[in-house]
Amino acid sequence: MKIKVGVLRGGPSSEREISLLTGANVLKNLLSDKYEAIDILISKDGKWPDFPAVDVIFNALHGEYGEDGQVQLILEKKHLPYTGSGVTASALAMDKWGSQRLFRQAGLKVPQAIKIEKPSLEQIPDSRFQILNSNFSLPWIVKPINRGSSVGISLVNDEREFQSALGKAFQYDDSILVEKFIKGREATCGILENFQREKYFTLPVTEIIPPAHKSFFDYQCKYDGTTQEICPGRFDEKTILAVQETASLAHQILGCRDYSRADMIVADDGIYILEVNTLPGLTKESLLPKSAAAVGCSFDQLLDHLLTLALKRKGA
Repeated sequence: MKIKVGVLRGGPSSEREISLLTGANVLKNLLSDKYEAIDILISKDGKWPDFPAVDVIFNALHGEYGEDGQVQLILEKKHLPYTGSGVTASALAMDKWGSQRLFRQAGLKVPQAIKIEKPSLEQIPDSRFQILNSNFSLPWIVKPINRGSSVGISLVNDEREFQSALGKAFQYDDSILVEKFIKGREATCGILENFQREKYFTLPVTEIIPPAHKSFFDYQCKYDGTTQEICPGRFDEKTILAVQETASLAHQILGCRDYSRADMIVADDGIYILEVNTLPGLTKESLLPKSAAAVGCSFDQLLDHLLTLALKRKGA
């Protein structure tokens, strides 16, 4: 008898369209002789369809709701095993401010940053730029604290751009992060648990080169195919090992499960971790499947591995 896999996709988040693509790719590539794929499409306003009887959930949701612990809590209450991190790790990873504090405490390098709450802006309407500028120099990155996929992110070089960036970021979240822009080469590294006899297997490091007209890896160039992604990345062996070690440590610091992908900047003064994605994209353009393929793990094998890990928790 085939294992019934419910594939959660869609949902109310700002990353709904990416979730639809990830979910469709999962539905298409599950091993047909082993799994019966069941599409569970959550509406834009968060409504679920009649919940089918399934053995395991493949969580293909991204962003808020699906990746911040909310859906994980729903599935825990239903006593359903599911792929990916649990409630606490999901919430921690989505909270860029909280996760950066944990990384810093553990000795990892993170960009200098300040958190701004929406209500506090009314208290310092004229001086907020000067206050921030006295703490660390431009340029800055401004982004929502609890969003992924570079949603609502801006690069700021002056006060005019700062005001525009605030408006953009606050469309998505009531808390934003203003952090020092770190100049360097962008890298990302995935972790697969219990793979090839290693508890935390580090996938090959991918180097990310945005198109020439972009200063950083934003939402558009992340998915439009204009970014150059080189796997394995063109880093020296020492740097590759350091990036992989950072990804593994970050995964463990947050208590992630099954898989994750850490985004970093390789700068002249070291490696800065930016964030950890607990549900990395699994679209045709996504980075984690490409790095898994580089070590001989095909997409259907990757999905099978993640579902196997989830099924081992059934009844636990």
